[in-house]
Amino acid sequence: MTDTIATSKLPDERPAGHGHHPAGVLGLAVSAVGIVFGDIGTSPIYAFRETFAGHHQLAPDALHIYGVLSLIFWSMMIVVTFKYVAVIMRADNKGEGGSLALLALINRKSEGGKKRWATGIVMLGVFATALFYGDSMITPAISVLSAVEGLTTVQTRFEPFVIPIAIGILVGLFAIQARGTAVVGRLFGPVMLFYFLVLSVLGIWHIAGSPGIILETLNPWNAVQFFLTDGWLAFLAMGSVVLAVTGAEALYADMGHFGRKPIGISWLFFVMPALMLNYMGQGAMIVSLDPAQALEVVKNPFFFLAPETLRLPLVILATMATIIASQAVISGAFSVTQQAIQLGFIPRLRITHTSASAAGQIYIPVINWVLMVMVILLVLFFQTSSNLAAAYGIAVTGAMFIDTCLLSVVLFSLWRWSPWLAVPLLAVFFIVDIAYFAANLTKVPDGGWFPLLVGLVAFTFLTTWAKGRQLMLARMREASMPVEIFVKSAANSAARVPGTAVFMTTSPSGVPHALLHNLKHNKVLHERVMLLTVSIEDVPYVEEVRRFQMTDLGSGFYRLVIRFGFMQESDVPSALCRIHNCGPDFKMMDTSFFLARQTLLTTGNRPGMALWRERLFSWMLRNAESAMEFFKLPPNRVVELGSQVEL
Repeated sequence: MTDTIATSKLPDERPAGHGHHPAGVLGLAVSAVGIVFGDIGTSPIYAFRETFAGHHQLAPDALHIYGVLSLIFWSMMIVVTFKYVAVIMRADNKGEGGSLALLALINRKSEGGKKRWATGIVMLGVFATALFYGDSMITPAISVLSAVEGLTTVQTRFEPFVIPIAIGILVGLFAIQARGTAVVGRLFGPVMLFYFLVLSVLGIWHIAGSPGIILETLNPWNAVQFFLTDGWLAFLAMGSVVLAVTGAEALYADMGHFGRKPIGISWLFFVMPALMLNYMGQGAMIVSLDPAQALEVVKNPFFFLAPETLRLPLVILATMATIIASQAVISGAFSVTQQAIQLGFIPRLRITHTSASAAGQIYIPVINWVLMVMVILLVLFFQTSSNLAAAYGIAVTGAMFIDTCLLSVVLFSLWRWSPWLAVPLLAVFFIVDIAYFAANLTKVPDGGWFPLLVGLVAFTFLTTWAKGRQLMLARMREASMPVEIFVKSAANSAARVPGTAVFMTTSPSGVPHALLHNLKHNKVLHERVMLLTVSIEDVPYVEEVRRFQMTDLGSGFYRLVIRFGFMQESDVPSALCRIHNCGPDFKMMDTSFFLARQTLLTTGNRPGMALWRERLFSWMLRNAESAMEFFKLPPNRVVELGSQVEL
């Protein structure tokens, strides 16, 4: 008999962005400024500069300044406002966003309940996740380094100290991750609000002397004229202009924390106006200078917006903003990793919850230290933020292009939009994404190879784990015994001892290997035997009424499936203690957990994966977090039994 288990009521585990919130939409909109917009908010520090003084320099004259400003404005409108805020953020998976959540949404809403992920769609979603890791390494490096470089606008003698100061800040940032960001997080909102206000004031101050620059920025003809006059240079400039919209994908990824409406309000009425005022202020300042001064100022126009007496405070404020932007990216890497683990693309890793009240605040040590090492190596290798800008952009534009591909599946397969509406919209998005991605491909020899290399390595790990896990489960099912036959033959032939034995198994059918080994060696069975499968659903949160599914197999045997969402913590003891109609209540001191630890035989004789991938999967399996720690099992109640599996 299969039924749903009666359980005690749990408090809502969803983050603040789901449903209504006491702070209201306006309060969430203010909070979002501090978390969501850090990356895109710090782009004025280096984006405008790189377009003119980067690897493909432009003359800082009226034609190019108006053309670049127009490109920045319309890029923000098309990529951020229309594509992400107006369209993609409507494609939420129970309130959650991001490439993996979107991929899970496409799968969950397939017709007839069957999985319809085409291999190409799956690979696109996984590769977008892989590219994110490259982005999460470059963003802290370029953001903090560009802010600290502002010291050279205060005094040129500070130049030798830029790299040591930047590395010190980054090491400190990664070192505090284990303590959690709840306390520091309270400062994020006020600091970023003040930062965006400063951006606006500095921009308005310079625009006041050249108010016509507003119309020049809004006029798309200036961008067209830029291309007509300097076709190839204009195309190369797109590789730097895109830096102004890096962080747009973070709006979608962080949607679950704040909700679509608060993020949209923050962007339209506060963040975008502040950014554009600052960009226009930089342009107005340079246009007003003579050519010789313009060539000097364009090397770091953001800091020259402030008068000399206020330049050092601006450097300090910008550094604080870049630390916040880096913190948001690091937290995003933790969140994406947790989703990938739950969805079966990454092996189990140690996850620490740093807040008792906020489920989304987590810390993953191995991700934190790998990121720190790579970020420091980036700073030491590239030396300047201008050199890092050559590596920046490919990962972001690649992820944006993939999001558009996934969006096309959503528009036609899920939302059933009319082709007359969907095709022109997608055409605009694809043209912009492809143009920006192609422009960034020209930066591969100058550093763009780095995010591609990181993406390729991460993609190899993600796909190897997913494929290897699939093959391992298939091999184990081949050798499994039907549970009905086992219960009939073993229930009365083995001695029964008091207590409960929980045998954890990845397959919801057949007899777990650990149970067969236990009976073979110990020749006893517990009074209550629970065959437990933990299922991670492709929704962020599983409602409590769907959490448990119990099947009574007779003779004291039960099969239990516990469902968690991919954003929920897999705490098995806590879940078992909420079951009240399956015999006696579960008490951990009377319960033993039996786990099977597989040893892989990588011979390469069976079809499935190449031998080198089998060995890589075997290494990942050996170094994965144990099921005991991942599922929060009490260490003194766990028995591990080994078995061998040939891939």
